[in-house]
Amino acid sequence: MPSTNGHGPKRAILYARVSTDEQARSGYSLAQQLEALGAYAAREGYEVLEEVQDAGQSGASLERPGMDRVRDLVAGGSVAVVLAQDRDRFAREPAYLFYLREEFAEHNTALRALNDRGDGSPEGELTTGILDQIARYERLKIAERSRRGKLRKAREGKVIATKRSHYGFCYNASRDGYEVDEGTMAVVKRIFRMVGTEGVAIRGVKRIFEREGLPTPEGKKIWGQFFIREAIRDDAYRPHSWKEIERLVAKGQMAAEVASRLDPQEHYGIWWFNRRRTKTYQEAVSGPEGKRYKRRVKITPRPEEEWIAVPVPDSGIPREWIDLAREAIADNVKFSQNNNRPWELSGGIARCAECGWAMRAHSVRSGKSAHVNHYYHCSRVNVEYAYKSCANRKSHRADRLEPLVWDYVSGVMKNPEELRADLDRMIELERKGTRGDPGKEARLWAEELAEVERKRAKYQEAFAADAVTLPELKAYLAQLDETRKTAEHELEVLWGHEEYVRELETGRDALLDSLEAQAPEALDSLAPEERHQWYKLLKLSADVFADGRVEISWAGAESGEAVCETTTLSRSRAR
Repeated sequence: MPSTNGHGPKRAILYARVSTDEQARSGYSLAQQLEALGAYAAREGYEVLEEVQDAGQSGASLERPGMDRVRDLVAGGSVAVVLAQDRDRFAREPAYLFYLREEFAEHNTALRALNDRGDGSPEGELTTGILDQIARYERLKIAERSRRGKLRKAREGKVIATKRSHYGFCYNASRDGYEVDEGTMAVVKRIFRMVGTEGVAIRGVKRIFEREGLPTPEGKKIWGQFFIREAIRDDAYRPHSWKEIERLVAKGQMAAEVASRLDPQEHYGIWWFNRRRTKTYQEAVSGPEGKRYKRRVKITPRPEEEWIAVPVPDSGIPREWIDLAREAIADNVKFSQNNNRPWELSGGIARCAECGWAMRAHSVRSGKSAHVNHYYHCSRVNVEYAYKSCANRKSHRADRLEPLVWDYVSGVMKNPEELRADLDRMIELERKGTRGDPGKEARLWAEELAEVERKRAKYQEAFAADAVTLPELKAYLAQLDETRKTAEHELEVLWGHEEYVRELETGRDALLDSLEAQAPEALDSLAPEERHQWYKLLKLSADVFADGRVEISWAGAESGEAVCETTTLSRSRAR
């Protein structure tokens, strides 16, 4: 397209940009910028070729959808000027401004901002460059001042308020500390109880919450497994004793003055600050619709001595639950090897048959000899919190318990056809459930929703014809809304159940495929880590009674099966 610069109407592109942080500032709204640019273009006699916007885009990079559009239009010719309200709308880095100005100059296009102070002369260009560098310096100074202010505040034992507090807590009146929110903290407590003491997997917690219609911290319906996993790992919920607080002070992670304000008889959670360095940037991605940009975040851990520990109120969650939950999910990443020994039944597989809590591994050295015995024992023994100690106080020899469990499981696995039949039976029972035909139920609830909409239309027609009064209409519609909510909830439960069944089918196929890939005799030579993974695939639970009986439950079993009796050894005898 030939250029019309100087030989016809002068064409201009109006460019407006706001970053995510600036969207709330009235002075930087897109509408305000375009209004000011439009008025300027009209005064100067420009014909506006196009208005281009970059909403929620940082000026620290040129990789922006709107800026790409501007550069394409300029490359096409016939553009006299690209206008922006301020120079930093084009870019925040002087080098990028220079690059754009040179690129546009090749197409006889000027880059102009309403706050320009230069006149195009060499002196004017020098003035503009100096002003750009000063503006950049001011931005860096503000950012550094903000960073140091946050560090100082954290060292004073204050929480740095963000958009949302930890789930289960709320900000205090001054927004520099936490208070326990009993309603949401009860949900967090359920997470630790289910994962730590009941052996529910993270995905199981997600499914349960979604079936109950429990809203997420953001008010949504779908729970994220990442949130649940990170909550279990977060020290804000884990009660820390005074001795642990003193260790944080000794390591320089908490100021002695902050610790002196705490009650030595109480427990506190820890809100961490400055543990990682976060850098946000954009990455160009080519797709069917052309180039687009994805926001990426690079997180780099800081040295431990730079971490800052801020005490927050005790969540009220038993520490044993938290430790057990962490132990249970630790196997999701790395196999447990306490005392340099792999524990096949860790992570909630071995459970106390008396109270249902997961069993914990421990090792005991025999007198002065170098021999070490390894045991499983109930985690509820000698608890520090106000819960009754479990009656199952015996320790069970690992070198006897683990082979007994594996002997039973390997026997099941060496018969793949029977195993498939058991799994198929379990999936079929789960599919049917106790409520009849799920497909039929779904159709009935869908028909109920359609009936609600039909009645709604009829009531509105009756109101329009003056057959019912407004109060009567509101009462009818309120009843329909309750019916609609019930139907939608039931449909969500049914859909969630169907998804669970599909996951079981996928797990069954993966398990059987893995089994077919190795010879049956190879099962006897599997390493402890591999046996542990099979237990996880089978959703196996080994319930150990105080008298030594062991019951095995797994995905395909009709009920708990007593597989053996193992010799038990009391803790006093072990020592």
